[in-house]
Amino acid sequence: MRLYTVLLLLPILFGMLSPVGAQDRAQSRWPVVVAPGDSVPVSLIRDPEMYRQGWDTLAQVRFWRRVMNLHPDSSLLNVADTRQVLAVFPTEAYDKLTPSQKQAFKAKMLKKYGLPADTRLYVTYGKQDYYQIRTVLPNLSRGIRRFQEVGTDPWYAQAILLIESPGAIRMSHTGAYGPFQLMKYVAQSQGLIVNSNLDERADFDKSAAAAAKFIQSTCLPHARAILDDYGISYRERDLWFRLLVLHIYHAGAGNVRGVVSLIRPSYGGMALLQKMWQTRYKNFGNASQNYSQIALASLLEVDAILWRDYGVQPDANGLINSGE
Repeated sequence: MRLYTVLLLLPILFGMLSPVGAQDRAQSRWPVVVAPGDSVPVSLIRDPEMYRQGWDTLAQVRFWRRVMNLHPDSSLLNVADTRQVLAVFPTEAYDKLTPSQKQAFKAKMLKKYGLPADTRLYVTYGKQDYYQIRTVLPNLSRGIRRFQEVGTDPWYAQAILLIESPGAIRMSHTGAYGPFQLMKYVAQSQGLIVNSNLDERADFDKSAAAAAKFIQSTCLPHARAILDDYGISYRERDLWFRLLVLHIYHAGAGNVRGVVSLIRPSYGGMALLQKMWQTRYKNFGNASQNYSQIALASLLEVDAILWRDYGVQPDANGLINSGE
């Protein structure tokens, strides 16, 4: 029998068994699964909606899972709107082509697949070196704990950690830094010191607390307001709502509101997110469209690691079982 540790913490059960303090109540508001790790168990927030609602079958999500497992020496030619892969080729060989040769190659692929000549295409390098999901797993427990202490849904902690700095702490081209990729003004607004002598965004616990407070004070209220403006009902634990909040965290409320205003939705759900993936507005471009797709792909890759390495998989209710 495989050796694994599984624990599901149910808020209701905790409430029935014993009185809890404010911090304990905050920590028991979200079901947390403790799954196997290479050395110590890893805390996770499992979301069965990924499977029940078919998010795992979407072309964009499947595309990013492929990219995460593809070595940088290979690249994918894909359709921008659908992420349909038209060709796989050596990155080095493509990089050596002249601009006209690259254009001719793309035109040839469009003709081969019977696609319109004005179809937007992307060349996406393999990112196996960047999305080192196994490396970040030990930090998930720590991030989840900090978010719980602040009273913010810890699902966001694991999603952001998996997207933003899965292999190492990096500075983005926009200036975001730290494990939660906080912009300087956001970090300072949440009480962190960011100057030429000290950048507390590099401190995991302080950065986690700042990110949790930012989501609580800014991202969540804006998500509610945007949806309320269109009369769209929601539950804050709905997966699509969480993904909308992630977009606000990444692109800013103004850009997300602008995208939604172009869509003018009458309902939420998966359909709204899919439309956002194909809609641009000011600074809500390709990177912003990709953000929630990559979040879903990363979460699914975590499940794949647990199943492949430990024989542990989510069942229909999002719990974990041994697969036996």
